[in-house]
Amino acid sequence: MTVPAPLPPSSDAVSGPYRVHSLLLNAAVDPNAGKVRWDPARSLWNGTMLIAAVILGPIYFSWSALAVFFVLLELTMLAGHSVGFHRRLIHRTFQCPKWLERLLVWTGTLVGMQGPFWVIQSHDFRDWAQRQQHCHPYLRHGQGMVKDAFWNLHCRLELAHPPRFDPGPGIGDDPFYRFLQRTWMLQQLPLALLLYALGGMPWLVWGLCVRVATGVSMHWFVGYICHSHGPQSWVVDQGAVQAHNVPWAAWFSMGESWHNNHHAFPASARHGLYPGQTDIGYAFLRLLERCGLVSNIQTPAVLPPRAGISAVNAAASSILPKHESAES
Repeated sequence: MTVPAPLPPSSDAVSGPYRVHSLLLNAAVDPNAGKVRWDPARSLWNGTMLIAAVILGPIYFSWSALAVFFVLLELTMLAGHSVGFHRRLIHRTFQCPKWLERLLVWTGTLVGMQGPFWVIQSHDFRDWAQRQQHCHPYLRHGQGMVKDAFWNLHCRLELAHPPRFDPGPGIGDDPFYRFLQRTWMLQQLPLALLLYALGGMPWLVWGLCVRVATGVSMHWFVGYICHSHGPQSWVVDQGAVQAHNVPWAAWFSMGESWHNNHHAFPASARHGLYPGQTDIGYAFLRLLERCGLVSNIQTPAVLPPRAGISAVNAAASSILPKHESAES
């Protein structure tokens, strides 16, 4: 495997814990040139789940099915996507035993979005592109809501000159993660059989179809609104896209909607950085820490300084060590 020549220092070559971990960059990569193409497999999957939820959900409604829906949605989005996929695999913001990491990642696969490698690559392409001065509208949520939803739920972007993708040792070479990537749709089958055995069609429809349709759509929607409007504490210098905090979405997004904070400090396991910013994902990590299952949880207070960001207001730097705040 030939490693590309490194990029000169720039906003897409951030070193240390703030770098985009899975991408190999060289001078030829381009976040602008590319075509959006229909993705048949994901489109069929997402479309089927949505249609089943809309048609079958009302028919098979029951209060117990609704409870199952909420419990499984919270569990998969919290432990699986927010903590397992995002804060562990993608940004590596805490340490944990391998068995726990795999359990969290498997739970994230149950969200029904895609397999772990696809999720990492999709996230990191967008993360890298948004740090540039310009990027493709697909990567910056640069279209209207309806078109952006169709693009992100039913299509894929094929860049003419993309970065190379390599999740790195311990992830890309993990046989369990390779298995999950190949079989991500089939991972719903054992859960579907269990739901049907315990609660019949109501539990199956609400615990699978309604949950997957809601979780996948909710993930896209939070990403869309967090790149369009809301308060800010920081800006990424010369970035094509500036993220926003969306307070009203904090509870159902597990703290992911404090997205302006996250753009500024992507290596932080804590997204809700300021008083009153509820972050359920971080609270869950602290619970795991108290149980002795998680260690080395990273926050801006213990991370090295982040170059390439500017505070929007004087209070923004209150989360930084005093010496760093004085320097900024």
